[in-house]
Amino acid sequence: MTQTRAHTRTDDEGNRSNPAGRSALDRFFQITERGSTLAREFRGGIVTFVTMAYIVILNPLIIGGYSADAAATDAAGGWLPAEQVGAVTGLTAGVITLLFGVVANLPFGLAAGLGINSFLAVSVIHDVTWPEAMGLVIINGVIIVVLGATGARTAIFRAIPKELKAAITVGIGLFIAFIGFIDSGFVTAADGVPVQLGENGSLTTLPTAIFVIALMLIGILVARRVPGGILIGMIASTILAIIAQAIFKIQPGAEGGWHLNVPALPTQIVSIPDFSLVGEFDLFGSFGRIGALAATMLVFTLVFTNFFDAMGSMTGLAKQAGLAHKDGTFPRLRAAFIVEGAGAIAGGMTSGSSNTVFVDSAAGVGEGARTGFASVITGLLFLASMFLTPLTAVVPMEVGSAALVVVGAMMMSQIKAISFKKFSVALPAFLTIVTMPLTYSISNGIGIGFISWAIVNVAAGRARKVHWLLWVVAFGFVLYFVRGPITAMLGG
Repeated sequence: MTQTRAHTRTDDEGNRSNPAGRSALDRFFQITERGSTLAREFRGGIVTFVTMAYIVILNPLIIGGYSADAAATDAAGGWLPAEQVGAVTGLTAGVITLLFGVVANLPFGLAAGLGINSFLAVSVIHDVTWPEAMGLVIINGVIIVVLGATGARTAIFRAIPKELKAAITVGIGLFIAFIGFIDSGFVTAADGVPVQLGENGSLTTLPTAIFVIALMLIGILVARRVPGGILIGMIASTILAIIAQAIFKIQPGAEGGWHLNVPALPTQIVSIPDFSLVGEFDLFGSFGRIGALAATMLVFTLVFTNFFDAMGSMTGLAKQAGLAHKDGTFPRLRAAFIVEGAGAIAGGMTSGSSNTVFVDSAAGVGEGARTGFASVITGLLFLASMFLTPLTAVVPMEVGSAALVVVGAMMMSQIKAISFKKFSVALPAFLTIVTMPLTYSISNGIGIGFISWAIVNVAAGRARKVHWLLWVVAFGFVLYFVRGPITAMLGG
C-alpha cells in the first residue's frame, strides 16, 4: 500500500505551514508543525492561567487598597480602589494575552508586571499622582513599541552571546523556583541571615506542607510523563488544600497561615467588574509636577525594567518550549516585542500598570504548550476572571508555587550550553544566573551579565567577542544601576 504525504511549504521564518487535511485552527497556529495538539495547547493555556491567576489578587494589593489607610497613596493623597484594579487587571491581561497569541503565536501569558507595579507603588507615586504615573507607563510602552517596530530591539537581542542567552534561561529558572519557595513559606527571612528554611530552620505550617505535597505530586507526575501532569497535580493539591482548610480553619497572613488566599469553596461565583479606572491617566502631567529631567529618569527606569525583563522572560520561555533558533531568536520575534510594548501602553491606559510577559508561563510550556492557541485560552480565562473573581481565589499560592519550582527545575537543563571551562564565559554566565534570584530581578541579572561580559572579555583579549551594541546596552545598565544617585542629584 502506498501512502501519500501531505505537501508542506515554509513561511518566511522557516516554519512548515498549511499542510492538507487539518483544521483551519491547527494550520493558523501551526500546532502540528510544532509537535503539539489542540488538547495539549488547551491544557497548557489553563495551566498558565492558573499559575498567573494570583496577579488578579496581588496587583490590587500592591497598587490599590480597600481604604486610603491601607493603600499606596500618591503625592496628592489619591489611591486606587482594589476592586477596580482587579477588574482592569483581568481585562488588560485578557486582551493583551489574546492579542499576543494571535499575532506572535507564542504560548506566553501577559499581565501586570510585578517589578513595575512595585516600583510605581513604592517609588514613583511619592512624587506624582497615580494618573501621572500611568502616563509615564504609557510613554514607556510607546518607546518599547518603537524599538520593536524599527528592529532596534531585535538587533540588541541578536547581539547577546548565546552563552548569555543560556545563562538568562537558567537564571530565570532559579528565579521562578526561588519565587515559589518564598511564596510557599518554604524559605523565609530571618534575623541575622537573609533566608532560612521555614521558621527557625523547621517546616511547621500546614500551608507549607501542602506546598511540599504538591511539589512532590507534580514532580512525580512529570517524571512519569503523565499527560497534563502539572495541571492534574495542581487540581489534586488544591482539593487537598480545600479539605485541610475545612478541617483546620487556617487564616491568611497570620503566622502559619496561607500566604495569600484561602483555598475554600466560594460563597459567591459571579461578580460584576467595575471599569472606572479605564482612561484615568495623565500623559504629561508628571513633567510639569517634578520637571522634565526627573520625569525622563523615571521613564528611563521603566523602559529598562520593562525592556529587559520581557526580553529575558521570552528568551527563557522560547528555549524551554524548543522554539528558539541556534542564535537564540524565535519565530515572530519582532511581532512579540511590539505586542509586549502594547501591553505597557494598555496597562497605563487602564491604570492596571504595565503588562509584560510572565515567566510563570513556563508552567504552561512545561505542560506542552507550543503555540499562541494556549495564549488565547489563557487570555479568555483572564477575561472570564473579571466576572469570576471568587473562583480565581480558590487555588492557593502554595499550590501555584509548587508548579513554579518544578518548571524552574526543567529550565536548568539549558546550563549545558554554557562552557564553564572558559572563565571569560563562566564568570558573566555565573553572575547572570545568581543575580536574578539574589536580587529578585530578571533585568538586574541581565545587566550584570552584560557589563561583566564586556569588561572580562575585553580584558582577556577577546574584544571581538563583544558586539558594539552590547557596549551600548552595558553602558545603559550602568546608568540604570546608579539611577538612585542620579535622580537624587537631579532632584537636588
